[in-house]
Amino acid sequence: GIKWMSSLEAKFEAAKDKKPTAEKLERLRRQKINRFRNQHRISVQGTDLPDPIATFEQLQKEYKIHPKIMDNIQAAGFRVPTPIQMQAIPVMLHGRELLASAPTGSGKTLAFCIPLLTHLKQPRNKGFRAVIVSPTRELASQTHRELVKLAEGTGFRIHMIHKAAEAAKKFGPKSSKKF
Repeated sequence: GIKWMSSLEAKFEAAKDKKPTAEKLERLRRQKINRFRNQHRISVQGTDLPDPIATFEQLQKEYKIHPKIMDNIQAAGFRVPTPIQMQAIPVMLHGRELLASAPTGSGKTLAFCIPLLTHLKQPRNKGFRAVIVSPTRELASQTHRELVKLAEGTGFRIHMIHKAAEAAKKFGPKSSKKF
């Protein structure tokens, strides 16, 4: 038999039979990610950027974050990442450079502390392995406090040095040569 249909029906039938191409699937995925970024007011520049995360659990699944760090995030009461954390954490976990701007209280400290501890992997007795320079003592204290909470139970030793003379007493007179 002959099947009669309108040209509109023919187009619909032809479209129904086609399987989505990898190119089309990638385009749809990019559109979904762009909608997510727009919804959370995340503005990015650059090429080949990692996708933002929507939950802290994604860090465990996708980036194999230390389980104790994940426990500490939950214990601190963080349930959903803030927009700066959603994008900055994956960027830094991919080893990319980042310049980020966000309002006070938006979670910037946690956004760089999680990747920092993840890159260090585990404690070693090799001196200072990471240095965070802060413009004010208050900011240094806040960063120190957050890192101590985040690293609890992992074995990392977190120190704050604000005077060279005190550092020499605390770490020994040869510490400047050692580190």
